[in-house]
Amino acid sequence: MKRLLVFTLVLGLNGCAQIATVKPTTPHLAANGTREPTLISTAQQLREAQEKAPRDPLGALGEYLAAAQTASNRLARDPADREARDLYNFSVARAIGVIEDAHLNPWDHGLTVPDSSSDYVLTTKRQVGTDRDPAAYEIIPSDSLTIGGAYLRERVTISGVGAPVVAVGREEKKDFREKFASRRLYAGATGIIRFRGHRAELEFFQPLVTDRVSLDGHTYPLAADITAPLAVGLTRERPEKLGLSRLLRPEKYADTARLTRLQVYDPKRIPVIFVHGLQDTPASWTPLINALYEDPEIRRRYQFWVYSYPSGYPYPYSAALFRDELDGVDRAFPNHTGIVLIGHSMGGMISRLMITDADQKIWDHFFGKPPSETALSSETRELLVKSLIFNHRPEVKRVIFMSTPHRGSDLASNWMGRFAATFVKIPLLVATVPITAITAATQDPGAVQAKRLPNSIDTLSPHNRFVLEVNKLPITPGIPYHSIMGDRGHGDTPNSSDGVVAYWSSHLDGAQSELIVPSNHSSPANPEAIAEVRRILKLGLRDN
Repeated sequence: MKRLLVFTLVLGLNGCAQIATVKPTTPHLAANGTREPTLISTAQQLREAQEKAPRDPLGALGEYLAAAQTASNRLARDPADREARDLYNFSVARAIGVIEDAHLNPWDHGLTVPDSSSDYVLTTKRQVGTDRDPAAYEIIPSDSLTIGGAYLRERVTISGVGAPVVAVGREEKKDFREKFASRRLYAGATGIIRFRGHRAELEFFQPLVTDRVSLDGHTYPLAADITAPLAVGLTRERPEKLGLSRLLRPEKYADTARLTRLQVYDPKRIPVIFVHGLQDTPASWTPLINALYEDPEIRRRYQFWVYSYPSGYPYPYSAALFRDELDGVDRAFPNHTGIVLIGHSMGGMISRLMITDADQKIWDHFFGKPPSETALSSETRELLVKSLIFNHRPEVKRVIFMSTPHRGSDLASNWMGRFAATFVKIPLLVATVPITAITAATQDPGAVQAKRLPNSIDTLSPHNRFVLEVNKLPITPGIPYHSIMGDRGHGDTPNSSDGVVAYWSSHLDGAQSELIVPSNHSSPANPEAIAEVRRILKLGLRDN
């Protein structure tokens, strides 16, 4: 019963993360009703090659290359031939698929591939030792995957030339933290095969880096499947499974507190950092990120990052860790542009601290004297200074708050919240801070009644001292911020609520815009909220 109550509270505070689904499928070339004899013959050749592939992969690869060359020659004569383009894309995808399935090796040297007229020699463009070395990846044609799941109801694709694939790193990256990369890379790419006689060269492009490609003297939009790599990454890594564990045992997952790029770093693109809320993980941003990628202007001008952290930490401490990560970004990418933060729920509270100048005001309220004069051990003092003394981050240029309880949530302070908070294990680093020393050093007589240090649920309470003090401080002038909040359909603003956060808590005076959408607390999945984020990001482009 106790665990059921905790689980119920957690679901109420942040919603239930869903898992994407990926299922293999046998791709088929769409019937297009062509009357062109060459294309009809080539399509039939492809179907026969697919049947042959399991028993004779090298022979099937030869037929795939021949079909791709036929379609490529047709495109060279008529770049607008949609049927030839589709045939080319399908042929290239099947060639890539058989290379992967049969463990063929065109990576290290030219691969001789038999054909009815003359053998092909297949080579690839490689950048050995980099993220762009195709030999370092499992490569899956996107059209061989059926995508589904509650977070991926729409599949975002881009029409063009090439075979979209999902590239999965074969090994975990050792330097992933230093480069702010994923531990294992899940990337979208698009394969192109160019022909010079019977010499064929396979090359991969990244659609979030390049949106056009040259083939036989013509330039085409690059085909892409944006959703497939998101889905494969979610189903293989299952990040949503860490949500509750990181809430209840944050210290066990301390190494998961980090900032991660979702794409190749580009100094010309504006970083957008998504900050999740209580009991959540970056997986909760999938519906929003997937939808934003659909917009070509946003794809070209923005790059997406996520900040992940164990949500059992008191949120001032999670904010301190976030500032450390931002310092690391400044060192690794000193030429990055200004940053946009998008924070959901407690992630919005963390984002709020990035645009607030507290100086020593909160510290002084707690202790009444400078840190150097406070009777605390050096370790305790360092941790508290890190969490309580801060100023705004100059690199943050805009913030979007989604369902953010700036003044706390009643759900965190009622009997269920107080009960659930007892199950959140205080991290060892924080637990070593002696509560008796703090209460002795503080100027607030009421503080001596504290039985333990606050955890994340405690710091979501409307009565929490830190929450009360932060809301006395203004947001730093000159930084635009926006509010998006849910209303479950009652339409009684200012008495409305998303079921977890009431309007009185999510509203901020001075917001450049405020939108109430028909949603529960899971506003990042709401279509109207997604459209509003898209509008705000485009507004930011015009303002720059």
